[in-house]
Amino acid sequence: MINLILFGKPGSGKGTQAEFVKNKYDLIHISTGDLFRNNISNNTELGLLAKSYMDKGDLVPDEVTIKMLESEVNNHPNAKGFIFDGFPRTTVQAEILDQFLITLKLSISMTIALEVDENLLIERLISRGKDSGRSDDQDRTKIQNRFDEYNKKTSPLINYYKNQNKFFDVDGVGDINEISYRIFNTIDNNI
Repeated sequence: MINLILFGKPGSGKGTQAEFVKNKYDLIHISTGDLFRNNISNNTELGLLAKSYMDKGDLVPDEVTIKMLESEVNNHPNAKGFIFDGFPRTTVQAEILDQFLITLKLSISMTIALEVDENLLIERLISRGKDSGRSDDQDRTKIQNRFDEYNKKTSPLINYYKNQNKFFDVDGVGDINEISYRIFNTIDNNI
């Protein structure tokens, strides 16, 4: 079983590459953003709880997020593995995820970070924002704040996985297929 965590700053191509990895290795892609949207739109107990925090402008507590994630993993008992996208975002969340996976006799196989220069990412996001209409992708200050938040929260997380020899960075610049090839090579050579 392969269990991957995909890292990358906004605009790095995580969502696109997660689809390719999911299809090649027959994995279940778990995006926390999708989990929140699905739980909220289906008015699940966890969705309503998450929405109550979000409506107040508060972050959804780790316990609520991990319960959604646990539920999603448990809904796929015959999965060949999982791609976790958007979780964990902190070392505490990584420890919680590890503890949960241990109860299923599973573990994270590896983490892959798509590395792209921030200036290039800003151009990608602004272009994406024009096409999608997403306001958070059209404002350079908001984009930089997202990068700063990512850098602050994920650096300890990167060290957490480096200490377990489970962290790999992949050049996220170039043709989409070239990037996929780099990711596949990283997986095939290290699992």
